Amino acid sequence: MSETPTREDWTAERTTFQRVYDLLVGTREFLRADAFAERADCSETAAREALEQLAEMGIARRREGRPVTYRRNDSYFEWKRIESLARDHSPAELRDRVETLLDRESEFQERFGAPDPDAVTAADLPDDPERLEAHWDDLREWRTVRRDVRVLREAVQRAGRLADDGARV
Repeated sequence: MSETPTREDWTAERTTFQRVYDLLVGTREFLRADAFAERADCSETAAREALEQLAEMGIARRREGRPVTYRRNDSYFEWKRIESLARDHSPAELRDRVETLLDRESEFQERFGAPDPDAVTAADLPDDPERLEAHWDDLREWRTVRRDVRVLREAVQRAGRLADDGARV
């Protein structure tokens, strides 16, 4: 049975750049370099240098201001997911997954009587707190289904181009 790595193991086994990257991956709100430095157990200067490099690579988003702040670049991670799906699956496999998700979306549309989750109004909210929580969970899942359909469709196109180029492994 393997032991769960500790913070000390993480700090010892990863470079400052890797630790800042690890933190950035989970950062959806803009944070200052000193916040990354504290969490990555490094100097603010080292964190800022890593963040600037990550921003130049397109992995981080940099927001100007006093102070400058950083967060993950969601577009980069979406692109990375599309590339991975396209490399690991055939266009047919991806299209099958799209069809499955489109069926799920149709179920949501029928159940909620709306074309998309944003069209569901407050008048549609259940009174019961347990049902209300399930309602919000379902709307979140519906949004995820819609996002996954979009990503998978892009992956289908990318997989087709890779297959045409003979680049699929």
